[in-house]
Amino acid sequence: MKWQVHKAKSHFSELLRQAEEEGPQIITRHGTDKIVVLSIEAYQKLEDAQPNFKDYLLSGPKVDDFVVDRLDDTGRDIQF
Repeated sequence: MKWQVHKAKSHFSELLRQAEEEGPQIITRHGTDKIVVLSIEAYQKLEDAQPNFKDYLLSGPKVDDFVVDRLDDTGRDIQF
């Protein structure tokens, strides 16, 4: 459901109840979506779904056995 700012202010307890029972509530200002009010359960689900930075880095491709084949060519001789 969408709420205009002035309505959200005057019906704040109703806004909170609906966020808990019905899901995210969007608050608009001048017809533009600005804020989302979530229940703590919905917020915690979002937080738990995101890996922390360390886990994100460690989940990347493993490069332990990564070998780079290099040519033995050192270039050409140049006289100065």
